[in-house]
Amino acid sequence: MNLYMTSGTPEFMQSIKKKHPNEELFLLHGTGNSVLIHETSNKSVFQVPRKYKVLESAGNFSHNGYFVLQHIPITDEGKTIFEHKYTNLGPTAQNEPGFIALRVLEPIKSETYIILSEWTGPSSYEVWEKTVNLDFSMIADKQNLFTSAPYISTYQSIEEEEAF
Repeated sequence: MNLYMTSGTPEFMQSIKKKHPNEELFLLHGTGNSVLIHETSNKSVFQVPRKYKVLESAGNFSHNGYFVLQHIPITDEGKTIFEHKYTNLGPTAQNEPGFIALRVLEPIKSETYIILSEWTGPSSYEVWEKTVNLDFSMIADKQNLFTSAPYISTYQSIEEEEAF
């Protein structure tokens, strides 16, 4: 299974979504931009997507949740360590109140892995994050895993009729 992402203005992302009513596309709104997600075993409907291989999957995305994307730029040497440590998050996440879905994504043409999770709200994510200790700075000092600093971006998905 692959997951594809593209980003742009809310209006442009909405227009792409409307062009493909038979595809399960998830529109996420953040500060300054919007992201469209397409999870499929087929080819993406996006013209120039960012492509990821799904390494771990738990739950199903909804059209009305709080999404957290943890961007983790990994060195070639660190890929095996990262994948070993962070591809068994689903069982702990599924037991947390407010959990909706989780994907651990391996980049196809970049170095930045993504841990994508969906929650009912920010507080649900924050509780889980502390539970599983997703502070990547703690392992960064011990091992040469990162090519640059990991960072987090957050988005809200909104039902189509609420979007504008």
